[in-house]
Amino acid sequence: MGAGKTTVGRIVAERLGVGFADSDAIVEERAGKCVQDIFVEDGEAAFRALEREAVAAALTDHDGVLSLGGGAVLDPGTRALLAAHPVVFLRVGLSDAVKRVGLGTGRPLLLGNVRARVKQLLDERTPVYEGVARFTVETDGRGPAEVAAEIVTAIATQGEPS
Repeated sequence: MGAGKTTVGRIVAERLGVGFADSDAIVEERAGKCVQDIFVEDGEAAFRALEREAVAAALTDHDGVLSLGGGAVLDPGTRALLAAHPVVFLRVGLSDAVKRVGLGTGRPLLLGNVRARVKQLLDERTPVYEGVARFTVETDGRGPAEVAAEIVTAIATQGEPS
């Protein structure tokens, strides 16, 4: 959350000349409502199931960059789907994440003390992200174009992030 997944993903896709898709946007389109409403009305488990289905469809039908929601890899089924794909982890520290998400408006997992909740999410999720990722890029203090350039360079020099 706040790492710049969508922004950086769009830039990487543009520079590589491929399409871009966002799993949250796919979920919203399929469900006919926003992520926040899905969380509130249907619960996180229902959202994660929709998210897993969206990721599976995108990995099959989409030939380009796919940006995932911050919690997507918490689902074992989604992690299994990603195993054969080059996953990039955009690492963000607590201070930068809090600055980027602001007060968390529209972010259902940021109810209450935003800074404490972001720290908790980072602590819980970082080991999972590291386990799924083939390539990690630090985002703190860097703009999206700089982060995207590192990813594109890695792809050009390694064939895919590793």
